Order: sequence, then C-alpha cells, then structure tokens
Amino acid sequence: MSRLTPDDGVAVVTGAGSGLGRALALRLVALGFDVVGLGRRSAALEETQALTRKRRFHPMALDVGRSGQVRSTFAQIAEAHGPVALLFNNAAVYPRRDFLAETPESFMATVESNLGGMVACSHAALAGMVERGRGRIVNVATFADIAPLPTSSAYAVSKGAARVLTRALVADLGDRFPGIVIGDWMPGMLRTRMGISDGLDPALAARWGVELGLRCEAGLNGAVFEQDREILPPRGLKGRLRDLVLLRAGPRPRLLRPEE
Repeated sequence: MSRLTPDDGVAVVTGAGSGLGRALALRLVALGFDVVGLGRRSAALEETQALTRKRRFHPMALDVGRSGQVRSTFAQIAEAHGPVALLFNNAAVYPRRDFLAETPESFMATVESNLGGMVACSHAALAGMVERGRGRIVNVATFADIAPLPTSSAYAVSKGAARVLTRALVADLGDRFPGIVIGDWMPGMLRTRMGISDGLDPALAARWGVELGLRCEAGLNGAVFEQDREILPPRGLKGRLRDLVLLRAGPRPRLLRPEE
C-alpha cells in the first residue's frame, strides 16, 4: 500500500480555523506532518495553532473563493514549506437562505466559495503534483445534491458540482498521472457550527479522513467514501447475475482503519 509520509511534503487544509478542518489539521500534525491551514479568519487559525504542541501548524489567512489570492498563496507555501503532498478541500459556506431570499449575486457567491475555491486550490496544488508525479487530493463532499434541505439551494448546487469536479479531474488526469490520487470523502453529520448539535465528533471523523488522505494507491483514484467505508458504484443486473452464476461474491467496500 502506497502511503504519504511527512517526507513527501506539506499538507494543506482549507477551512482549518474550526470544526472538521481544525480536527484534520490537528490529526495531521500529531502524525508528524507540517500543515498549512487556510481560512478567512486569522484569529481562528491562531486558535488552531495554539492547540498544536509540535508547532508544525502554519496559519495563512485566505479566502479560497479568490483565485488570484489562491495562486499567490500556494506559491508562498511552496517557497516557505516545500511541495504540497496532500490537499484537503474542506472549506465551505452554508448561508441557509430560501431561494426567494437569495439574489443571483448571493447565490453565485456561495458557488464561488464552495466550488470555485475547490477549483482554485486543486489547480494550484496540482501544478507541483504533476511535476513530481505524486500527490493526494481529498474533496470533502456531501449528499446535499441528492437530497437538498430547505434553505440550502446554493449550498446543494455548489457541493453537488464539486462532486462532478472530482470525477472530471480523474477523467482528465487519472491515466496520465496514476500517482496523483483524487477522491471524495463524506464525513457525515458533525457536531460543528455547520452541522448538528448531536452530530459526530469532528476528531473521530478526522481520523478516518486523514487515513484516507494518506493512502495514495492508484486504485483509490475516483473512490468515494462515507465516514470510514467506501461507497461502491451501483452494479447492473448483468454483473449481479454473473456473480450468482459463478458463485462468487460481489465487490466489497474498502474500510478505513486508522493506526493508533
């Protein structure tokens, strides 16, 4: 199994000032990685930094929806900390507005943050990954596009499009750069500001997410995981009948089992 190590380069986590992003950053630091945490609020990033004992967390204030700022920030990261080995596209906004209360401008501002930020950060990180032929991108995803909740139209559209982006990146890069592994991870309903009060502890989810992020084998390219389990693509009737005739089990989902 091919795994990333701190020797491969720095990890970048967007939305690292709170919630899941903070938990991902802390988990990576605990495993010996230098982590660049991106987020809009410098004070929140500094709070994350204060929680790290080894001082491997490097806060950089950034609005990922501003592509020009993203390009210059990733150039600074490469100069100050070396190559980006792992990118967690985690940053997102969830304004909770009824569609009739939206304007086209407010709707697209959400799309610019949630989808545009993922595009900009992935594009910037891939420049170095393509040069080295190795790297990992984990896009934090949801099922919001399949079953949108009320007052979530912009969020649902932007997060659904982000899942399409993952598949499009794999279609463009998968054959040429098998050492660059890109996929979606859905952490579930979390106990965070954007989540629910009785949701999953972000620290537990981060253990699964980081384990997935460190696995860099080509067979994971395009794979989708929910919490600690792979979501297999639907199989047609022919495939299921063939398994039945040949008395063989169908494909089994892969599981994430983080090391202690």
